[in-house]
Amino acid sequence: MKALAKLTFGLLTLALLPGCGEEIDHTQIRQDGFVFCGQGGPTTFNPQLVDSGITSEALSPQLFDTLLTLNSSTFQPQPNLAKSWSVNASGTEYVFELHDNVSFHRTAWFTPKSKLSSEDVVFSFRRLIDPTHSYFYVSGGVYPWFSGIDFHNLLIDVQALSPTKVKFTLSRPDNTFLSNIATSHAVIHSLEYATYLELSDEKGMIDSHPIGTGPFYLDEFQVNDLVRLKRHDQYWKTPAIMKQVVFDVSHRGTGTLAKLLRSECDVLSSPLSSQIPTIETHDSITLSARPAMNISFIAVNTENIALDDARVRKALNYAINRQNILDSVYYGTGTQAYSVLPPSSWAYQRDSVQIRYDRNYARALLREAGYDQGLELNMLVPLETRAFNPSPRKTAELIQANFADIGVNLNLITDDRYSRVDSVNQSDFDLILTGWIADTGDPDNFLRPLLTCDSQRAGLNVSQWCNPDFDFLLDLALEVDKPRYRQNLYKQAQNILNEEFPVIPLSHGMQFQAHDKTLTGFKVSPFNVQPFDRVERIR
Repeated sequence: MKALAKLTFGLLTLALLPGCGEEIDHTQIRQDGFVFCGQGGPTTFNPQLVDSGITSEALSPQLFDTLLTLNSSTFQPQPNLAKSWSVNASGTEYVFELHDNVSFHRTAWFTPKSKLSSEDVVFSFRRLIDPTHSYFYVSGGVYPWFSGIDFHNLLIDVQALSPTKVKFTLSRPDNTFLSNIATSHAVIHSLEYATYLELSDEKGMIDSHPIGTGPFYLDEFQVNDLVRLKRHDQYWKTPAIMKQVVFDVSHRGTGTLAKLLRSECDVLSSPLSSQIPTIETHDSITLSARPAMNISFIAVNTENIALDDARVRKALNYAINRQNILDSVYYGTGTQAYSVLPPSSWAYQRDSVQIRYDRNYARALLREAGYDQGLELNMLVPLETRAFNPSPRKTAELIQANFADIGVNLNLITDDRYSRVDSVNQSDFDLILTGWIADTGDPDNFLRPLLTCDSQRAGLNVSQWCNPDFDFLLDLALEVDKPRYRQNLYKQAQNILNEEFPVIPLSHGMQFQAHDKTLTGFKVSPFNVQPFDRVERIR
């Protein structure tokens, strides 16, 4: 019960406690587990409630399972909790057959009696779409990732046909549906646990004290210090090799690279590009790199009077020397963005005409728009390092210098963290330096959450830009049945973006991970951290 008390206290004071936990005993952890560093702390343990960050990108694959997963090479959906599925001729009904011997976590606060069934799937998805559901408004009733893809208007109903068979009914055909329910956001919760919490009037615990079916369960959380996961011995696949994983989310003392070099961390997620040469000199560390499905960009607040003019937005685009950013920030590890989509996307369209460095043309556009005497703007710069931008502060300073060169005075406003939900409510920002890490390989996963009218209405489109023609192309692409038609529609959508510039693409980053050479078994994916069930230490 001591662990439970510590966990409960930490979670209930999540927004208030500045961090005062115990030091991590690295020697003891290394005997039967490892320490993972490199990301900020969680604000929730339910990935349905976030659109990015440690909860969805690293913790979710350890704590939860999804019906399907994405193949890391082909990006295609493949079986997971659902061992098979079928779809009707119109593409609006999907029936999934579940594995029948899947156990939920046993923790200090809950002991399950039931195995996974179709009713758990029904509960998990109805919470997202039904305002009358008893859990819909728990923890705020905001599901940003799902709102961004208009999921509540797509999914009409979820029905349990038998204990192992569940049917999803859609309002329209959707080529992205299977990929979307294979992401780390579309997790399955326990209905039995939810019922228990409702009877105890503790419904919020479903998000703070998670019960999933993943290879690890939550054992301990100290705010701004650590998240400790323990092995789920009844895991429906082969149980994990390591007994525990500790996520070091502290900010005191030395930085994460120093912790890695001193063996205080065994794994460093997304090291800075400037740290790569140092890491490569240490024989005791393995550095892995892979192309990532991401984009760094500037979101332009089109509600600003000056920025409502596409000529001004284009001028800012032409003013940026992207090659200088790549050289100074990415150290040769990134690529220049010529579209919102990365080069690895099957719908990628390189546009070197509209996206190029041309400060004279930028000045001419500003003169034409009536700002030849100068313009003053401010830009929010979240400082958290991400795979799409290894050094936001330096990137912002380079952009500031570029803008000054065309007569635009750019004030930088820094913040430690970034949340689309929070930032769009702050209308004082003209620009936001941000980015996106895809959850699927489908182009829709980049374009819809960031730029559609539905995303704007949901308060997630930070550019406040709405173009019905753009939305029409995306909607049509969801329904057409020939890949070449879909590709053509997405290319037309990219042409609209590169004429309007509600966002200014900057660059694509690589996904790096450094880990102690005694560890092996990490799985590679261009989307997020994969389950640690096969990780082991070779002495």
